[in-house]
Amino acid sequence: MQQKQTVKFVNRDKNLFYQTVKQNVNNYFIDNNISKFGDSRMFIKSFVLLTAYLGAFAAVLFFNPPFVVSLILWFSMGISVAGVGMSVMHDANHGAYSNNKVANYFMSYSLNLLGGTVHNWKLQHNILHHTYTNITGLDDDIDAKGGLRFSPHNDWKKKHGFQFVYAFLLYGLITIYWALAKDFVQFAKYTRNGVNANSKAQNVVTFIKIVGLKIFYFFFFLVMPTLFFGIPFIQVLTGFLIMHFVGGVILSVVFQLAHTVEGTSHPMPNEEGTIENCWAIHQMNTTVNFSRRSKIISWYVGGLNFQVEHHLFPRICHIHYPAIAPIVKATAEQCNVPYLENQTFKLAFESHVRRLKQLGEMPDLNEIMG
Repeated sequence: MQQKQTVKFVNRDKNLFYQTVKQNVNNYFIDNNISKFGDSRMFIKSFVLLTAYLGAFAAVLFFNPPFVVSLILWFSMGISVAGVGMSVMHDANHGAYSNNKVANYFMSYSLNLLGGTVHNWKLQHNILHHTYTNITGLDDDIDAKGGLRFSPHNDWKKKHGFQFVYAFLLYGLITIYWALAKDFVQFAKYTRNGVNANSKAQNVVTFIKIVGLKIFYFFFFLVMPTLFFGIPFIQVLTGFLIMHFVGGVILSVVFQLAHTVEGTSHPMPNEEGTIENCWAIHQMNTTVNFSRRSKIISWYVGGLNFQVEHHLFPRICHIHYPAIAPIVKATAEQCNVPYLENQTFKLAFESHVRRLKQLGEMPDLNEIMG
């Protein structure tokens, strides 16, 4: 990870794409006299998703329904908690949920409903993923530790030939691994490699917070239902795992449809540690939109189907993406910059599966050598 400290982008932008698109998008907000942050729509969405999630859990606790009904409620919690992660937590941790810093801080901790912690998520997502998108060794979002091959620069193993099948099983394990171990692994890794720039004293406090939040999370969802409500532990554990599996599949698929599909690139730095492109065009080459015209998908996934706009403007709330997307696309066309997208979820999903198949194929000699 020392590479993270030396890799840089070429600053010259011959067609001035980034400067132009920033000006055009800024003009949209100025001309319409609206804020780039969230508004009442964000509060309504947050209320709906959080109520659906916690309401289903409350029904499990206070009504102790039959086993099958209980599992259906846990299943619905998986759908809701994924929605919270995509539509609430994500904007809040980018500082885009509200112009009120306290509101952003408070809503960012909805990540704890997934069993994750804010400290590591911001390092992995805001810093590494958004800066070094699809760059192997720097973007942790495409590092599956050999289980899956998301980049042509990752080592190939025979099992990857079947990853287009088993990938979705692993996707379902993502959030439970996150809740159990990932935060501790990342905390140690980011502290060791310098991505976490906090002092030792600050890290002691952060580590204590992580441990405390984990204890509370597992007590609240696994221990409390049995200890205080008399629900059989095996029923609680089964439902808890179903919730995580559903949430993990949804979150993983939505994020992968933005970067691990056909048409995206995986550039690597040259010998001088330089990515031979400016940062903004690098984002345009590595990021894909999908289902831009679906209001239902856009509402549920929190604008993550507008990943192009999100990567260029992560501090703009996702409720504005449908409005600024035509501006970004038109500017890209004017500047002869690619604007990658799949028109529907179906097309994006099929492209993701094909890309998994392609990356699972044995590399030819030229790819191995270079």
